[in-house]
Amino acid sequence: MTKTLGCVVMAAGNARRFGENKLAAGVRGQSLILRALEAVPAEEFEAVAVVTQYPEVLELAERFRFSAVRNAHPDWGISHTIRLGLEALGDCGGACFLVSDQPLLRRESVRALAELWRARPDKIAALAHGGVRGNPCIFPARFFPELLSLTEGHGGNTVIRRHEEDLILWEVPEEELTDVDTPEALRKLDR
Repeated sequence: MTKTLGCVVMAAGNARRFGENKLAAGVRGQSLILRALEAVPAEEFEAVAVVTQYPEVLELAERFRFSAVRNAHPDWGISHTIRLGLEALGDCGGACFLVSDQPLLRRESVRALAELWRARPDKIAALAHGGVRGNPCIFPARFFPELLSLTEGHGGNTVIRRHEEDLILWEVPEEELTDVDTPEALRKLDR
């Protein structure tokens, strides 16, 4: 079984609850998208694909030497972002899906997650706090057909719920898993 690993940075959403492109919003002097890309330990991955609708994010991805993948249809939901990301990664033994709105996620935690998955490459691996699963998550290739069959707003959670027995967790501090969906949440986190 191959242990090669790719990473999909999901940065294509419309951020309806936020009211504007939240990826450009700042936390502690850095945009959410910059913080997300800096949390990717590139040396752990054979390929990194950043899927987005925003031209400025495509440019930033290229500066990081990541594959910049344009999502022309973010309205088709997270399932479309997952499909575009997996297609961009090509042939790999597993794929890490990293969301772009967890500004306190540490690269060391993503690295530890990759190492956990490499030790058990048949399992779905995810970061967690107090036994509660969060993001990012790594799926072995055997789950790619299920991920590719997702529709509209259905994401990896749908696949994980079908295969709870295949899930392993890596514990991290709660703040690393905090996501920012509203301007109020961003202000609270920035304090």
